Amino acid sequence: MPRATNNPASRDRRRKVLKLAKGYRGAHHRLYKTAKQSVDHAGKYAYRDRKARKREMRALWIARINAAARNYGLSYNRLVYGLHKAHMNVNRKMLADLAVKDEEAFAKYVEVAKSALAGIVKENNLVSQQSTSSQPELSEAQVNE
Repeated sequence: MPRATNNPASRDRRRKVLKLAKGYRGAHHRLYKTAKQSVDHAGKYAYRDRKARKREMRALWIARINAAARNYGLSYNRLVYGLHKAHMNVNRKMLADLAVKDEEAFAKYVEVAKSALAGIVKENNLVSQQSTSSQPELSEAQVNE
């Protein structure tokens, strides 16, 4: 009995690889073996860089937010902390977009964060005053012992 090699599927698989390698230079778009290696490597780069792009975009958003927040006398981390304390759930992508395209809306977020931070400072002052006043005073005899 003749040997069956499933030739149509093999040919299609090779055509697919060569089609993916279109535009590569030299043998990398002509010869199956080098084309397959190039396509595999390109796939690894693409996978890795899709992940890296997400990190780079987040860093860009943070840089934009920080620059805009500093125009209002606030650093990035204080702004984000203030928004968190004010229970404002806005992601960094939208906040960066507002900072670039709609400064008035961004200014409102900054004011919310500043007021939340001011509330935290007041609470901390009250707590520190209460803790110092609640401690009993020691007489000189007790201190010397």
